[in-house]
Amino acid sequence: MSKKKKLLIASGVVVIIAAAVVASIMKKNGNKAIEVETSPVKRQRVVETVTATGKVQPHIQVKISADVSAKITKLAVKEGDWVEKGDFLLELDRERYVAAAERAEASLKSSESDSRLAKESMLKAEKDFQRSKELFDKKLESSASFDAVSSTYQVEKARYESTLNNVEQARALLKQAHDDLSKTRIYAPMAGTISQLNKEVGEIALGSQFQEDVILVVSDLVGMEALVEVDENDVVAISLSDTANIEVDALPNTAFRGYVSEIANTAKVTGTGTADQKTEFEVKVAVTGLAADHGANGAAKSIEVTQARGRSTADLRPGMTASCDIVTETRDSTLAVPIQSVTVRTMDQLQKKSEGKKNGDAIADESAKSPFTPDKDGFVEIVFVVKDGAVEARQVKTGIQSNTHIEILDGLSEGDEVVTGSFRAISKDLENGEKVSVKNTVKKENQS
Repeated sequence: MSKKKKLLIASGVVVIIAAAVVASIMKKNGNKAIEVETSPVKRQRVVETVTATGKVQPHIQVKISADVSAKITKLAVKEGDWVEKGDFLLELDRERYVAAAERAEASLKSSESDSRLAKESMLKAEKDFQRSKELFDKKLESSASFDAVSSTYQVEKARYESTLNNVEQARALLKQAHDDLSKTRIYAPMAGTISQLNKEVGEIALGSQFQEDVILVVSDLVGMEALVEVDENDVVAISLSDTANIEVDALPNTAFRGYVSEIANTAKVTGTGTADQKTEFEVKVAVTGLAADHGANGAAKSIEVTQARGRSTADLRPGMTASCDIVTETRDSTLAVPIQSVTVRTMDQLQKKSEGKKNGDAIADESAKSPFTPDKDGFVEIVFVVKDGAVEARQVKTGIQSNTHIEILDGLSEGDEVVTGSFRAISKDLENGEKVSVKNTVKKENQS
């Protein structure tokens, strides 16, 4: 059930509880008309939004960690510096890795020497084997002597193949040692700004093989986005490319425009098993520039303050708190009424009353067929329309809603005079056919 429906039903429940009290008051006051405020139904713009909060972050950022563990000996940048791709960032203590590379080089040379010796021995054994075979074929050498020479040749051949394997292993160890040594110098993987610096010269870089140990972060601060968390009931209304207005706490009187660039497929659940359990989805909203319309309800507002202060997307910094109004639906010209005008009643409360009396009580005119159709919970969504000094309850079908207005799909016509206040009158006091006194105050009407 939608939040809007729950709110309307809650109002109806309050009406039921207060019915006896209202009846008592009306008896005391006789037929005194209830004072209400009204406004005509008209076509206007209604913008439905989903509001979510989160943090500003770069669209692209790279966390720099060391691949090997060592002490930081040089640091060529500081936070806020701009770097180009390939620029030198920092250096780790190289002594241990230089020694390892030299040891691997020596091991490779030793293995290669052993391989050459084994090759010579194998070649000699091969020649002995060929001579022995010729003599054996001519029956000039015994079978035992030939077998011994043949066995020696096979041993030397296997020893040579083993030394070749040792050479390959030593070469791989040397390659790894040079790779480790090269990782003691770290260069920028992309052009950007050093947005975060976590370590200083002399501190130990643990190496990312075991755990994340971020030394610094390189960010592209030109492309910023807001990472917000959206409730599971609202995320289904959001689609990729939906437009959004973004406000940042640190930049008052400034609004940015953006669009939904990514919606998480998996929810984040917090407070599992408690009353505070929440299921939310991460949504990324790419910032594209300053907003011409400051406000999610579509009302154009001036950004002169923003321009006077020279605001731009360059003022955004990673970690700033952001609030996003994501536009999910827009109706440019639709029938709409203020949200507070729509309420709910039960079928008993909507039964038309006659003026006749029986035992001092109003008689229900049950002969007329009811024009109302309740929902599965027994409630009817209505708006009170003023006609000839009394209100008529009209069942309505509603659509999207903004912060102030709700779309009417069926049940009202343009120009109908609907009750907009007071809230108590709409939610509790008014009944179908109730006499009312209209008293409208002059005020600036809210934009939808």
